[in-house]
Amino acid sequence: MELFDCIKTRRCIRKFQSTPVPWDLVSKILDAGRLAPNAGNLQNWKFIVVLDQGTRQKIAEACLRQYWMAKAPVHIVVCADPKVSERYYGTRGDRLYSVQNCAAASQNMLLQAHNLGLGACWVGAFDENMVSNAVGLPEEVRPQVIIPLGYPDEKPAEPAKYPLENITYFEKWRGKIQDVPAYMGYYSIKWEKGAKKAKAALEKQSEKLAVKAKEVAAKVKKKVEEKRKRYKDLKEFKKVHGLK
Repeated sequence: MELFDCIKTRRCIRKFQSTPVPWDLVSKILDAGRLAPNAGNLQNWKFIVVLDQGTRQKIAEACLRQYWMAKAPVHIVVCADPKVSERYYGTRGDRLYSVQNCAAASQNMLLQAHNLGLGACWVGAFDENMVSNAVGLPEEVRPQVIIPLGYPDEKPAEPAKYPLENITYFEKWRGKIQDVPAYMGYYSIKWEKGAKKAKAALEKQSEKLAVKAKEVAAKVKKKVEEKRKRYKDLKEFKKVHGLK
């Protein structure tokens, strides 16, 4: 799948088939997470693969009772070891970089899952202590994201997204530009506007041509009728006067 198509068509899947996911696909998804960018290349993440039904049920309970999660045959719990980042970057490494690292890894895994024909969902609403107990995390490790994974049993519609110009500023906060389509690559919008104008012009021209055609047809019809009338009158004239 082409990269941008993968990004654009990925959806959060919350309904799964019961079909097991082959391990080679799971490993490719994990590897995509492993290759994500991270602060200082510290890679202070760990990925816990959960297959056991009972544990998945506990995780679903910990995720504010989102029981649909338990039906996904695989859970990936993305965890951070903040102490590793803190050792190099202090408080910022603990509170920010560890979270960013796991977020980047999670997004890679979601895209790879979609690329492989699987469905997944980013779940961040959960009780940390309950999740930690469910998968036996040590005290210093924190769960960041849980990814239910499986073959999708739904096709969610494309969600509404803000236009690019609504979320992009230039040079400063609320800095705008004049020609948004040109800078944002919205050439298709200009082409569409041009096509609409051309279509409107053609339709207008077609209307004029149609009117002209009706006028010409009316004139031709009138002439034909006049000729027919003259021919009829001529026949009557010859008949009356005995002409051949």
